[in-house]
Amino acid sequence: MSKVFIVGGTGFIGYHTALELLKRGKEVAVVSLPDIDLGNWFPKEIKVEFGNVFEMSSDELKKLFKGYDEMVYAVGPDDRYVPEGSATDFFNNALVEKCGNVVAAAREAGVKKCVVCGSYFSYFHKKYPERKLTERHPYINARVSQEKRVISEGKDKMDVMVLELPYIFGVMPERIPLWKDILIKMLYTSPKISYPKGGTAMVSVQTVAMAAAGALENGSHGKCYPIGDENKTWVEMIKVMLKAMGMEHKKISTVPTFLMTMYGKKLLKDEAERGRQPGLTYSHLFKDIQEKNSFLDADAVKKELGYSGSDVDEAIEITVQRCVEELKKENVQPVM
Repeated sequence: MSKVFIVGGTGFIGYHTALELLKRGKEVAVVSLPDIDLGNWFPKEIKVEFGNVFEMSSDELKKLFKGYDEMVYAVGPDDRYVPEGSATDFFNNALVEKCGNVVAAAREAGVKKCVVCGSYFSYFHKKYPERKLTERHPYINARVSQEKRVISEGKDKMDVMVLELPYIFGVMPERIPLWKDILIKMLYTSPKISYPKGGTAMVSVQTVAMAAAGALENGSHGKCYPIGDENKTWVEMIKVMLKAMGMEHKKISTVPTFLMTMYGKKLLKDEAERGRQPGLTYSHLFKDIQEKNSFLDADAVKKELGYSGSDVDEAIEITVQRCVEELKKENVQPVM
């Protein structure tokens, strides 16, 4: 029985990955911040260590990982987080330096396989270099650098694979989906919906868990795997969300790119006045990303890693329902 250590194992992706690995007969341990109550919902057979890997020394990390065969790295800020000060400095530190240090310590502790959860923006950087995504968006630059760094840390002693993840849907106990404040609250309280053109690949968290387990079992060192269940336009995605709310009657309109760009410039200025800088530069966000069809063909990856995928509409629906439950608790009034 192989022993797997999950960094961030009580988080959204890490928790579901732990469940998947248990189903496959793995021995699982996790490290996490003590930020939620691990009640009866959390499997007792999972060994839990509490701590912040970003603050641990190399020796502390090596001691943590000693005796484990494989690792899944499922922590780090995503593009929705807007840091104070320089976004370049923040994301390079969190996604490249800190992650690279953890992966290096795992190698030195004797871990033989490592899967890092990354972003599909790295895939699109490689597919469309003419868009200059790394030049314009600090978050994407950091994700691309993260891939290079963690793969290089294998040093012929550890196989390192990266999952390039798109929009993820699903729920877990004790954590409220980030979608609540990012999108669901707006849909719930707006009489009419205005949104950019374009669309994205999306995936259920169960599929991410299967892909992580599949990469440990079947992945090849140095490969970056784009993971997806389905491609949808934003309008198609929002229709599924509104249906889950019982609000499918709401009208959805798309906004021209130049208007979204003007809006993005205002948002960027507002953040600068607060002393913050987004990882995705709002003045370029809509033209570069939001109004593109950021679609993936994941069939070859599914075959290579040996997983089947999930029903993304169902994952969206349960995500929305959980968010609406929380909005009702907050006494947020729906606009029908």
